[in-house]
Amino acid sequence: MPFNDFSKGLIKINPIFVLALGLCPALAVSISIENAFGMGIAVIFVLTLSNLIISLLRNVIPKDVRIPSFIVIIATFVTIVNLTFKAYLPSLSESLGIYIPLIVVNCIILGRAEAFASKNPPLRSVLDGLGEGTGFLLAILLISFFRELLGTGGINFAILGYEFGSFIIPLFSDMPALFFIMPPGAFLIIGLLLGLFKRMDVI
Repeated sequence: MPFNDFSKGLIKINPIFVLALGLCPALAVSISIENAFGMGIAVIFVLTLSNLIISLLRNVIPKDVRIPSFIVIIATFVTIVNLTFKAYLPSLSESLGIYIPLIVVNCIILGRAEAFASKNPPLRSVLDGLGEGTGFLLAILLISFFRELLGTGGINFAILGYEFGSFIIPLFSDMPALFFIMPPGAFLIIGLLLGLFKRMDVI
């Protein structure tokens, strides 16, 4: 049971490819591996800790004000992430822009708070948050990989301000398809990946 709480968010109810939640940040920030990783880590942090606190307080928060209460709890952790990024990762913070504060109203986080954390014990809620957050991270990394590769002709492996190298594919770098780093390109990549996964019966 505990492992299932974690694993179901990776594929079975992946927030992007199955539930189609969190598409706004997935489309907006997935132009590079670095942006995608930063957003994914932020979502994992906020989702896991907000699930924990909401689960601990599930019998204390009145039902009539549960949604505003959830938003206040989520906003607290989003503020921590936002200020941490501004202090220690200013370039990433600037690149992600408004999409870090907008995690407060991310459908994935609010949805898991209402559907799972408010009805289940802390351990299961933490595992659910980790699973859904990791599923989001993997999905957005996959999208950004193809967008960056096709849109720029290469991949720059920079994670949280640290560069681990890069590679360039001459065929793509000579004539990069800038379409893929634009919003329509993100829709196309997501659509193609969804079609591929359906064809392979993965989701």
